[in-house]
This record gives sequence, C-alpha cells and structure tokens, in this order.
Amino acid sequence: MDKNKKFDHDIIDEDLYEEFEEEELIELVEEARQEALEKARRRREEQKSKQPFPKWLFWLVAFALIINILGVLPQTFSIPAVEFLKTSAKLSQNEAVQQYKQAVVVIETENSKGTGFSFNERGDILTNYHVVKGEHTVTVAFPDLGLFQGEVTHTFPDVDLAVVNINETEMPHLKLADSFYADYGDPIYFIGNPLSFNGIANQGTVIDWTYVASKDEPVVMLDAPVYRGNSGSPVIDLHGNVIGVIFATMYHDVYGRVGLFVPIDYFHQRYEETDG
Repeated sequence: MDKNKKFDHDIIDEDLYEEFEEEELIELVEEARQEALEKARRRREEQKSKQPFPKWLFWLVAFALIINILGVLPQTFSIPAVEFLKTSAKLSQNEAVQQYKQAVVVIETENSKGTGFSFNERGDILTNYHVVKGEHTVTVAFPDLGLFQGEVTHTFPDVDLAVVNINETEMPHLKLADSFYADYGDPIYFIGNPLSFNGIANQGTVIDWTYVASKDEPVVMLDAPVYRGNSGSPVIDLHGNVIGVIFATMYHDVYGRVGLFVPIDYFHQRYEETDG
C-alpha cells in the first residue's frame, strides 16, 4: 500500500445514539400489520349481519397505519440502511460471524453510545478513545451476557484507542492479529452498532493507506457501509483475526465516502509499553 502523505477531512463519530434495535423495529412493523388485519377482521364480522364490509375501508385503514409507520422509519431507515440490514441478516447466518458477534459490545456513557469488543477472556475491551473520552467508568452491554460496569484503564488519544475492563473471566472474545497485513481489495467483516441498531455485521474491502489531519501516523481506508455508531467496531479478516478498529469516515477525492480504521499494530505498540 502507498503511504504517501495526503491529508483528508476525517469525520469523527462523536454523536452516538440509539432509538430502536433491528428486531424491535421489525416487530413494530409486524405488529402494525397484524393490528390492521385484526381491525379489518372485526369490522367484517360486525358488518356481516348488516351489510357487506367495503374493501375500500379495509385498505384505507391499512394505508393509514402504513403512513404512521413511515413517519417513524425515516428517523432510522434510509435506503443504504435497508441494504446493510439485509447484508447483516445474511452474514449472521454464518456460524463464525455469529461467534464474533458475541464479543462485540455496546459502550454507553452519560452522553453517548459506541461500539467495542472483548479481546481476551479477562474482559478487556478495545474501543475508540473518543467513545470514552472524559469518563472513568462506562456501561458495557454484551449481546447475551447483559450489562457490566467497565473501568477505563488505558487511553491512547494519539491513535484514538482505549481499553475498558469489566473485571470478569471467561468472556467471549476476538483474537487480535499480531499486525495489519491486508492488501488492496482484501475482504473483511466488521461488526458494530450503526445508526439505531445493535450487533450489525457487515462486509467490505481494504482500499489503501491515507493520512488525516487528526493523526500523525497513516490509517487505512475501507470500502464499506460505515455509519455513525460504528466507532470502535472490530475489522476482522477472513481468518477471524482483528486487524484494525474503525474510528471515522471521510470523503475521498478518488474513492468517495470511505470508512477509516486504525491498524492493530498501533494498539500493540502502545499497550505493550504499559502494564497490559
């Protein structure tokens, strides 16, 4: 990869939030549909002894309910969002991806939410520094194990990385690669909590190195649907090793909108210099 220095405007993922989980939103749509059908059924029964139930009224009720639902969906859905949900549903059928998801967590502070992932069985969790900035303790939510209180034990602001520990044992975790070694076009997975959703698995490809104004060292561009809330998402190669951590998005003159991730080497270099 070419590491020639070029500065681009990076958009740090600072405003993290959550409104609905994927399953909750699907249930909401299904409940509304069932409600419309149930109302129509009751009215048909009521009208049987009087007069035939007009079909136009059934469709009017259903249409009104759909309009109400669509009033909520723009807060969460966009066409790209629908696409990454479809991709996530497909990838989540893969047993390896299902296992990876068990180690990916939601990190919540008083003002924000982000992504992180456990990288050893002791409950050490890697995330972005900007997700936990200014905090000593945070709430950590595992998909199957529930909530834990985490302590911010290490921070590396220069590469936007931090470690949170929940003081537990035998935790599900991902394996860190010894170094970043991918080339242009190599496929990867990443799992995070984009937009209003949790535990979304997606895929993309490695593009190239680039420099951004907020970093002294080069970072890696990713051709993938990275959105607000993906900060702290692990970038996983096809062997199941974490090769980097997503921290931002930017618009590139050649590649358009891309994701950015910190190579895992930067974490190893700094963590090994501490008591980690």
